[in-house]
Amino acid sequence: MLIGEVARRSGVSARMLRHYESLGLVRPSARTGSGYREYSAQDIRRIFHIESLRSLGLSLREIGRALDDPGFTPSALVGDLIRQTRERIEAETELLTRLHRIDAADPTAWQDVLRIVTLLQALGSHDADARQRAALSSAGEVPVPVEALVEAALSEREPNVAGALRWALAQSGDGVPTLLAKGLGDPVAAVRRRAVLSLAELPGEETTGYLRDALTDPDAEVRGSAALALGTRGGTDAVPTLIDMIVEGRNDTDAADVLSELAGDTATADQIATRLVDRLTHDTSAPPARGRLTQALADIPGATASRALVQLSQDQDRAVALTATYLLRLREAR
Repeated sequence: MLIGEVARRSGVSARMLRHYESLGLVRPSARTGSGYREYSAQDIRRIFHIESLRSLGLSLREIGRALDDPGFTPSALVGDLIRQTRERIEAETELLTRLHRIDAADPTAWQDVLRIVTLLQALGSHDADARQRAALSSAGEVPVPVEALVEAALSEREPNVAGALRWALAQSGDGVPTLLAKGLGDPVAAVRRRAVLSLAELPGEETTGYLRDALTDPDAEVRGSAALALGTRGGTDAVPTLIDMIVEGRNDTDAADVLSELAGDTATADQIATRLVDRLTHDTSAPPARGRLTQALADIPGATASRALVQLSQDQDRAVALTATYLLRLREAR
């Protein structure tokens, strides 16, 4: 079969067939009397084998080894191809994401596109100062797309930069809580904690609902951050978690402060005091935890807390008794 017919039947151009021949990948088995290349059935099968291996991403050099080296094993090469393909997909996915974000910003001129690209690059910089400047400038004339800010906030470990990103998200308008809430389902607890801290900066019932959901998170720090944020919004369903924080000594001072804020009416104050007393009575915690629970009663108004302190002033634990006595004197002085 002559080269033109081979090209038509195989879909490989005559120019590429000549290139294969120059590399020694496939050589026509014969020549016609006029000197034209003549391919045998075996030659054509080899051409199809070459094209099949090219479709997997092998280079022509690798294809030559695969077809001609009897000792060549495909396992290592296939593993490399998998790795290279994944890297290429990741790079293309990153590019596609960046393009979508630029499109979402609805730039009106190429200068706007360049500003957005510069800000996106700065958000991904290894320099914390550059990331912070990008976050603080994101609310300018050409804002950074919200998705990029959310992604940066959920991955940022530097406290100052994280604070700047949370500020930027608070200026970004609608849609932010829903995007941040996706971080609450992340398998990494640190990401979920960052999501809660970012949500805490945002107003609205939708955000409050997401914070309430985070109270059931398996990570204690996530639950604690959600409880502090929810409690400052008047969410009494945060009370059990806040008391757990006092018992465990995790941000216990902040937790006690939020409990005192929640105890603004008599009914809620009595409920909080009752819960604190219940933990003091039935919890088998170590003495330091009982001391913290006693101190938490200090700023809880109402008769229930006062009666509890009177009883605790006679507690067998001397430190608890002294603390309760001191707190009773302060309450009487007020």
